[in-house]
Amino acid sequence: MSHKSDLQADPDVHFGTLANGMRFAIMRNVTPPGQVSVRFRISSGSLQENDDQQGLAHFLEHMAFKGSTNVAEGEMIRILQRKGLAFGRDINGHTYYDETLYFLNLPQGDADTISTGLMLMRETASELTLDAGAFDRERGVILSEERLRDTPQYRAALEIMNSLLAGKRATMRAPIGKADIISNAPVALVRDYYRANYRPDRATLIVVGDIDPAAMETEIRQRFGDWKAVDPAPTKPDLVTLVTKGKSADLIVVPGGMTSVQVAWTRLYDAAPDTFAKRRIKLIEDLGLMVLQRRLSTIASKADAPFISAGIGSQDLLDSAHVVLIAANSEPDKWQAALTTIDQEQRRIQEFGVGQAELDREILGYRSFLQAAAAGAATRTTTGIASALAGSVDDNQVFTSPAEDLSLFETMTNGVRAVEVNQALQRAFSGNGPQVVLQTAQSPEGGADAVRQVYDASNAVAVSAPSGAADVAWPYTHFGEPGAVVEGGTVEDLGLTMVRFSNGVRLTVKPTKLRANEVLVREDIGRGRLGLPKDRSAPIWASRAVAWSGVKAMDYQDIQKALTATIVSIDFSVGDSSFRFNGRTRTEYLATQLQLMAAYTSDPAYRPEAFKRVQQVYLSGLGQDQATPDGVVSRNFAGLVHSGDPRWTFPDRAQLSAAKPEDFEALFRPMVSNGPIDITIVGDVTVDDAIRLTAETFGALPPRPETASSNDRDDVHFPATNEKPVVEAHKGRADSAAAAVGVPIGDLLSDLPRSFTANLATQIFQNRLIDQFRIAEGASYALQGDADLSSEVPGYGYAYFYVETDPAKVARFYALVDEIANDLWSHDVSPDELARAREPIVETLKHRQQSNEYWIAYLHHAQTDSRRLDRIRDSLSGYGKVTAGDIRAFATSYFSPEKFWKFEVLPATVR
Repeated sequence: MSHKSDLQADPDVHFGTLANGMRFAIMRNVTPPGQVSVRFRISSGSLQENDDQQGLAHFLEHMAFKGSTNVAEGEMIRILQRKGLAFGRDINGHTYYDETLYFLNLPQGDADTISTGLMLMRETASELTLDAGAFDRERGVILSEERLRDTPQYRAALEIMNSLLAGKRATMRAPIGKADIISNAPVALVRDYYRANYRPDRATLIVVGDIDPAAMETEIRQRFGDWKAVDPAPTKPDLVTLVTKGKSADLIVVPGGMTSVQVAWTRLYDAAPDTFAKRRIKLIEDLGLMVLQRRLSTIASKADAPFISAGIGSQDLLDSAHVVLIAANSEPDKWQAALTTIDQEQRRIQEFGVGQAELDREILGYRSFLQAAAAGAATRTTTGIASALAGSVDDNQVFTSPAEDLSLFETMTNGVRAVEVNQALQRAFSGNGPQVVLQTAQSPEGGADAVRQVYDASNAVAVSAPSGAADVAWPYTHFGEPGAVVEGGTVEDLGLTMVRFSNGVRLTVKPTKLRANEVLVREDIGRGRLGLPKDRSAPIWASRAVAWSGVKAMDYQDIQKALTATIVSIDFSVGDSSFRFNGRTRTEYLATQLQLMAAYTSDPAYRPEAFKRVQQVYLSGLGQDQATPDGVVSRNFAGLVHSGDPRWTFPDRAQLSAAKPEDFEALFRPMVSNGPIDITIVGDVTVDDAIRLTAETFGALPPRPETASSNDRDDVHFPATNEKPVVEAHKGRADSAAAAVGVPIGDLLSDLPRSFTANLATQIFQNRLIDQFRIAEGASYALQGDADLSSEVPGYGYAYFYVETDPAKVARFYALVDEIANDLWSHDVSPDELARAREPIVETLKHRQQSNEYWIAYLHHAQTDSRRLDRIRDSLSGYGKVTAGDIRAFATSYFSPEKFWKFEVLPATVR
């Protein structure tokens, strides 16, 4: 919404400004039907804090949910839950250096729900109570959030930003603030910040969704027209000037962190308005950097690569500087090779420039992306548009439509020659720099001097012109005689067509108009984890290397090159009951998407370099995982809740290091090459096209045997109840711990009504935990619960509750879980409590059913197990049938303290 621009804002968005200076943007959008997204942005964040207020902009964002003139403390979340909003997903806020953003995703566009949403934003604008008692109770929640964020990656990112913006105010102003201020600040200081910075001339209200824009504007004017700033406008914080830097070398030591090297250049931030000319300058620079990115990615994919991955990008950092940065992650003992390679590739492109063919390829790929966005513009999601609008305000950008973006791109790139891009690259690598930084877990001998010496030595090596890479064509267009359909039928009520080809391949098609031109494809092969031996560890973790390996005729980089002009994708993963390829494409490229997946299925390559790269990614992340309770939980939880079954257990360092490329191939090749194939296609496609294109690809492959499904129900189980918790250690802060409680329930498909009750009971339990442990006691920021009932493993499923807190409060968490459990089986829940758990689940489900992702996730294996279709049919009505009596009976059966299994992660110093 910047001024003095020659760019045309999206005509579908209605922009305006109230007399008090508050701006608004309104857009009608009906994907999904009924939904409305509200974003309320205050252009003030941690940069606007006084020295004694550090952390209070973010603290204030938390207090917005804690009571105001017309809403009692604790009521706001409840009001919204009754309307079907889920806390965290539909109701949230975030605080950054230069903005505080509140968002509500309203599932229903009825007048009452919208009025409630706008009323709550109006309360936030000027009516917050900021009660001293509520403020004190929230301190612990924010300190918990500070602990949770304080990871090695976060510390490194902060130090790197501080070195890039040396001298700037932003370096002293991380939004989370300072622990001593959070712990001790009087409530008066947050009130001062609120009065000074929450003012109409700093606010923008965004409403997108299934609404009448004219009526919406009238309501906004009525609600917000009387808002006035109380205090005079504070003076703009002095962002200070960037320290001028020549060549520099720094070292950042972060215990538990990854090893990475980076070279950066900074120049002054350009505060001029968003115009055609300014966007074109940025695009030309970006195209040059994209060529360099492609070259670096190619190096990373080769055998004995000097780095695991490398990236380059440019951005305007916090209105403080324009930064161009090249970074590479490497093995701890290879940082010298990584730094040498990024230096030399950067100088190679600076000295010899880009080739016209390389440039044209990036333009072609970028154009395909913009064409796809323009073709799908009519069915962009409401939440996506609202977030994009908020982002355009943050960056002071004109909000242009996807069609306009494509048209601008065509004009800007028309006739672009390599020589112009090369001039832009000269400018990109100028200014303050090169600023070299090594981030490592342990200082190398010689410290920063060692970094400087490696860089200087590399600088002394002359670089030669790049060798031009040849063009490659996609060879997998013919798989043999198209397969014949031998069996088929429709499921009318769900709009499905199911067929089987003569070679045994099954296809399920669900045509939808939910997103224009979008088609999703899923291929399930074999039996997944259940088909693997359970007495030994296999490198299941290496599944990412399957896609990175490419196919026999071409590696992953060449596939991308050959398919530049199309929009296709490939992703491989291991599920409990199948190995899976996923793809996302546009209607016009479905043939190519199916060819790509069929090539990976019938002619796979298991390249050792791809395996080694994934192995290094995991090895280099081990220290980071040990550095926080959360990291330990996310790595080890799956293995623990499957009683140590190696098929779900993540390997330790010794197992990771010992795995060989041949183990990787021995695991995946027989499965992918021989297992039965189940294809699901969902999206903007006709049944005839889907069948014909599948017949030409998967239908043409040699026959595959059906797998006899063995009965694995005795093989997989949740761990036995324990008096004393399973304890693991993390190597991070001594004031940080995590705890989890779980209980076995059973699978999903064998008892659908039970699954609905389980989800509701777990949600009620979680809501009570949040009310007590987070809101009343301020003991935790991160608290979650879930009923994870398997639709893949017969008989298996569990509910769990997880919390991150202070080690001293873990015992209180266990006691509270017991208290809630006892109460749930001794008393019926109230109708209101049941509604506040049910409405968000039901509304979320309704919206999910309006996405292709929902259907692709639930339709696999439906031909061989019709219970999967009943699950889709019954889910909405199923939740409606659950009564308070059902919740109580469920709690009596499952939520009893003697059935709980406990697990905790404590600091190594405490154990």
